[in-house]
Amino acid sequence: MAVWSGAMFTGTAVFDLLLPGDSRSLKAKRSYVRPIVAALRRFEVSAAEVGALDLHGRAEIAVAVVAAEAAHVREVLDSCEHLVAARPEVELLSVRRRLYGVDDD
Repeated sequence: MAVWSGAMFTGTAVFDLLLPGDSRSLKAKRSYVRPIVAALRRFEVSAAEVGALDLHGRAEIAVAVVAAEAAHVREVLDSCEHLVAARPEVELLSVRRRLYGVDDD
């Protein structure tokens, strides 16, 4: 039986977004959230709307990434954050990031 001895790191980021005033319905909200989630997935991360699901003017989008090196996880999360922050149609209110190593509980 082979024993795995490699390193593995996972990282998560949750983006708290303020949506434009015209997102007064869930349909309008989806029209802002879906393109952002699709753009994030191009970084080969898992991405989904995870919070503020029933609030029309707010959204929380999370991403998760797994890599063999912590530096790569940070690099991917940085790229995701830059993408979200650069979207002119939304305001990025906050970002919560976590990095987990193989020894974390």
